[in-house]
Amino acid sequence: MGSEEDNALCIAKALADYIQIKHGYAFKSEFFTESETDNILLTPGNVEIGGGFKLHKPKFYDGVVTEEFVFNEGDIFVAMTDLSKNADILGYPAKVPHLRGKRFLHNQRLGKIIFKKNSVITPNYLYWLMHTKEYREHVLSCSSGTTVKHTSPDRILSFSPKIPPISEQSSVSKILDNLDKKITLNIKISKILEEIARAIFKRWFIDFEFPNENGEPYKSSGGEMIDSPLGPIPKGWRVAKVNTLGDIICGKTPPKNQRVFYENANIPFIKIPDMHSQVFAVKTNDRLSCAAIKFMRKKLLPANSICVSCIATVGKVVMTSRESFTNQQINSIIPNRECLVYYTYFLMKELRNTLVQMASSGSATLNLNTKMFSDISIILPSELIILRFHETAKCLFRRILLNQSEMNTLISLRDTLLPKLMSGELRVTDIEDKLGRGSNAEST
Repeated sequence: MGSEEDNALCIAKALADYIQIKHGYAFKSEFFTESETDNILLTPGNVEIGGGFKLHKPKFYDGVVTEEFVFNEGDIFVAMTDLSKNADILGYPAKVPHLRGKRFLHNQRLGKIIFKKNSVITPNYLYWLMHTKEYREHVLSCSSGTTVKHTSPDRILSFSPKIPPISEQSSVSKILDNLDKKITLNIKISKILEEIARAIFKRWFIDFEFPNENGEPYKSSGGEMIDSPLGPIPKGWRVAKVNTLGDIICGKTPPKNQRVFYENANIPFIKIPDMHSQVFAVKTNDRLSCAAIKFMRKKLLPANSICVSCIATVGKVVMTSRESFTNQQINSIIPNRECLVYYTYFLMKELRNTLVQMASSGSATLNLNTKMFSDISIILPSELIILRFHETAKCLFRRILLNQSEMNTLISLRDTLLPKLMSGELRVTDIEDKLGRGSNAEST
């Protein structure tokens, strides 16, 4: 705990005393392009829910660019507008990364943080301050708009936090930064492992270049191909339906007015927002209680089930890491053989465009019902090749699951420490003392 003397050193002033927030430029849409250029236009879509930077499907720009609206590595920006229902990213910060050969452009809907001369707040400390509950509540309380939420520089700058001495700011930031770096590293490793497994899948099951009996690529080595309704396939393979892979389960939501299903809950309840950027649905926003098992036992999914979003946002795919439920927007496959798990996972990812096309049946909302999903034609390889792929991918997926579990533990630790460190309830010296005592106890 911080002493009264320590707390007296904390300064409570509006952020306007330390920083300015600069709006970006309205880059002309006629110069937006899908072709890769040196210029990447940043938008609120580059801010992670809860804060942080993401670069998914970058928007390129090939018009004239003024240097005034080019970000530098390490710049902090905040989302000034938000289209989401709950304003998930409004006011949250992100840091501009380094990407060799690329420039990041400052869009009008982002606010760039500019530190005033002799500011007594450090960039890293401000970054974490903008993750706190108090800051978040301030931004939401003074936001405007209904469908689209807005904030402004003046509204953000009116927030008045207590700012500790520079030395304490640096110590707090270092702890949170180190946790964040470890989390980011785990995400990168998991992504690489998935990409390796997916590359093997495509090589074997899309290009048909799986190893033949001599260890040579099947198709390019003259392997026999036969005709099928889905085009030429290797001899011994066949066309089947999705429901050949296993049981198809459409999820369900228990009545929300019956709290028994939502109290003391520990069973993951997977919904589409939980399916983004995860291989395994280790962490879900909602959980259900054991009462849900009695209410809808047939909807309970075992570990290693493949969940596919089929309404609204179609084609998202995750695997269950333990017994789980999903809502009715998701169809799931419970593979009837263990060796089908990873093949089915990647097959569903490859079918995304097909799923979207089938779900676009004239209605405003995409909808692929369970029967349509079950009846999709697929290529079913020979048992031997599926078994060999399973053994190849298994160690990669085990590592991904371990990484995701460790990452969620680190996120929980970071999110627990954040408010305590920022409020002064917990001091860095307290953590160091506890670590020191732990080390001494082990040595004795």
